[in-house]
Amino acid sequence: MVSGFDKASLRAGRLSERDALSPDDRAEKSRAICAAALAGLDVSPGMVISGYYPIRSEADIMPLLEMFHAQGAVVALPAVIDRETIVFRQHDPALDLIKTGFGTKGPPTDQPLIEPDLILMPLSAFDHQGNRIGYGAGHYDRAIARLRQKELNPRLIGIAFACQEVAEVPAGPYDIPMNGVLTENGLFWF
Repeated sequence: MVSGFDKASLRAGRLSERDALSPDDRAEKSRAICAAALAGLDVSPGMVISGYYPIRSEADIMPLLEMFHAQGAVVALPAVIDRETIVFRQHDPALDLIKTGFGTKGPPTDQPLIEPDLILMPLSAFDHQGNRIGYGAGHYDRAIARLRQKELNPRLIGIAFACQEVAEVPAGPYDIPMNGVLTENGLFWF
């Protein structure tokens, strides 16, 4: 059984490291993450890619999503529906974003809900076995489980700075491992 305390302490420690990065350092590392994604991910026209709008000290991948959109991909951002549920709403970079809960922004509510082929997701901590610690609400794990119930299997790529890596994430039975992680040091597959 995984102790919530173990995850909570790892989350707090890695978020503290991420928060300690200067805004200029975060911006530079975010650009490196975007470049690594462009070099390492095969994106085809019509592919549905979900990213996120950055909050707090998260890596900013919005320029990457705009590049994917320009390449013909269909881009989505998560929207918080309630305390347990996120959905993926189609994002048009020409439209203004609205507040979607938990400090995030996303597409207006009249944009269609779509099911991603690739999910680029923020995280608090990760290990090189593909395990991640999110922010503790389980939104992504439940959303991915719902997609899998529909027999969909999106690729899952964590987005983080290298300082967020830990030796081992204690994984529980409901934790869904990632296929890879993107940091300023490149794209790593598991």
